[in-house]
Amino acid sequence: MKQETKNKLKTSYRVKLLLLLLTIGLIVFMFPKGEALESEVNVGSIWIQEDLIASTTFEILKSKEQYDREVQRALQNVNPVFILDEKVIDSSLDSIRSYNKVIREIIDKDIYQSDEINDFRQTFLSPQAYETLKNIRIKENSLTASQSLNLNDFFRISSDIILAVERRGYLNQLYENISKDTIALREGKFEKLVSKSNYYDSNLLNDFIEDYLSQLGVSNELSNAVKEYVYRFVAPNILYSPELTNAAVELAKNKVTRNVGIVNENERIVAKHDRITPEIKLKIDSYRIAKGTEIGIWGRISQTIGKFLHILVIFTLFIIYLYLFRKRIFNDNYKLLLISLIILFISFLTYLVHQINVKAPVEMLILVPVLSMLFTIVFDSRLGFYGTIVIALIAGGLRGNDYAFAVMNIVAGGLAAYTVRDIKNRNQIFRSFLFILIGYLTSIIAFGFERFAPIDQMLVTSAFAASNALISPVLTYGLIIFIERIFKITTDLTLLELTDFNNPMLKELSKNAPGTFSHSMTIGSLVESASEAIGANSTLARVGAYYHDIGKASSPDSFVENQMGSANLHENLKPEESAKIIIGHVLKGIETAEKYKLPQEVINFIPMHHGTMVVSFFYEKAKELYGKENVDISNFRYPGPKPNTKETAILMLADACESTVRAMNEPDQQKIENVINNLFKIRLDDGQLDEAPLTLSDLTKIKKEFLNILVSQHHKRIRYPKQDEMENEASADK
Repeated sequence: MKQETKNKLKTSYRVKLLLLLLTIGLIVFMFPKGEALESEVNVGSIWIQEDLIASTTFEILKSKEQYDREVQRALQNVNPVFILDEKVIDSSLDSIRSYNKVIREIIDKDIYQSDEINDFRQTFLSPQAYETLKNIRIKENSLTASQSLNLNDFFRISSDIILAVERRGYLNQLYENISKDTIALREGKFEKLVSKSNYYDSNLLNDFIEDYLSQLGVSNELSNAVKEYVYRFVAPNILYSPELTNAAVELAKNKVTRNVGIVNENERIVAKHDRITPEIKLKIDSYRIAKGTEIGIWGRISQTIGKFLHILVIFTLFIIYLYLFRKRIFNDNYKLLLISLIILFISFLTYLVHQINVKAPVEMLILVPVLSMLFTIVFDSRLGFYGTIVIALIAGGLRGNDYAFAVMNIVAGGLAAYTVRDIKNRNQIFRSFLFILIGYLTSIIAFGFERFAPIDQMLVTSAFAASNALISPVLTYGLIIFIERIFKITTDLTLLELTDFNNPMLKELSKNAPGTFSHSMTIGSLVESASEAIGANSTLARVGAYYHDIGKASSPDSFVENQMGSANLHENLKPEESAKIIIGHVLKGIETAEKYKLPQEVINFIPMHHGTMVVSFFYEKAKELYGKENVDISNFRYPGPKPNTKETAILMLADACESTVRAMNEPDQQKIENVINNLFKIRLDDGQLDEAPLTLSDLTKIKKEFLNILVSQHHKRIRYPKQDEMENEASADK
């Protein structure tokens, strides 16, 4: 995607409008369906409105918990339904009689060993069973003491077993797969309840056949042949019917009534100043649902419009605040997208929790403080507090305009925002646990006493609130990392990590260019103090000061603060060559910063601290050598851009003042003040501060801070006795 397209998407008002409509639409979609949006009531509270009179006759619906209990109780009386198929016994016996004739003919013709006979034999019987029957047939005319059965006896035993099984009943389900001991057996139009143990399942059938054959005293070989023969023809005649069972379940559910009574039209539901009892709450909740169902399609459309306007009104105040006081955020659609996603995340969490129908106060697990802390850390505490109010009102609306819930979250979220206002490290986030918990506990106690809530109920609610207070900081910590990476946002936490002197860039700077490193640290103090004085981001300014000259680390000897008494290489270079080297540290600094993936907010300090100023020393030297008319000033001018934030402008002024004062022979307060005033004037006259949002009042405060710090750093000191000798004489140990 081209940079121009990205910039258009970033600032487009159409994108802002689309984002607003999409966000509001998704939140409206999460609102409770089909319920009039009246205030949520709680058992024990006092009805302070006028008498509530029913405008229509409606049923008093049972609570979902009660209805579910009754449904479960009714389902316990529903037995699985089975059907008796009377045709199975005749079909099985007819099949075995027909097959008896066929198998007898096959055995008699086996003498021919034809392929046709072999194929037929393998289709109906296993080789072992076939050989058993063949041997019986062979021995029919020569019976021995060990073999008393003929083929007719074999067929009769098999038929008797099948007949016995079918007459008792054979289930097509295993006992273990039937949920109850009793089943409902349908025989035509009649149904009776019987024990499943009255019938065979496949496991019991196998035991019955083995017992039957053992009583006849047949051999194992013959027993196996009989079992194979029986299993080929026996079929379940007690068949499970999922359709009839489901129908019985639905019938049982439908027999459970949904209501416990009726309120007639014009009947009073609750009187003013009455205490809300469980029975009255059932009436009010049922009335809300009844009003939602009776409004019709046009009523639903108007209700949806009302919901949309409800959320729009809340967002309008937030948008006005962003437009008037946070234009940098308002103009950045990526930041607005982040705000929208966080609001939608908490809204969706509210929606999910609202779907949980349990008696526990699960609403306390809606993590509003997460939004409060994220907004504060990513943006600032004021936006965090305004965002807390917005999401608390939205969440309260999603819970049926629950005023108490909204207030609880405003209190807890507000405290959470202020606890991370001046965050110094990631561990500080967990300090928020205590303040979030205090906010929730205070609100729970206040509303609990107001409603005469039982102590045990308040304790349970407090336990859920404690879980919220613990989870919120942990989740915030995890989400910040993703937000920083995905949206490329630099938080104060990232900036504070960059102040660590163990950072590879700072270590390299201190090792290769100690003079520049010392200069950067001094400037860090200047810009931090000045930023605090005018309300700028002091942490960002200090970090920018630390890294603004990192380009000098690659060629430290080219800069006077690092030469440490060595020859100045610029004495042998042409002015334009020297200027090119000096200006080059900006480009090299940007390259180094991008290599180490410094945030863009910090990289901006590298070119902006010089703006488009001229390298005056070498420019003046070039004019002396070649004449003014022969010198192109553009060869001696930094590429820019000019400072466009308070922090980068402060760094430009601090860099010039610190370098100049450090070069003074005998600085005193007046001289330092004169230098500061002149350097400020030069940059103002050159238009270097035209794009920076600094006022004259800001510049006055900055001058004052610079003067105090620079004077304290360069104050006069008492010379020690014999100091001249120590300075001018070599050590006797040499």
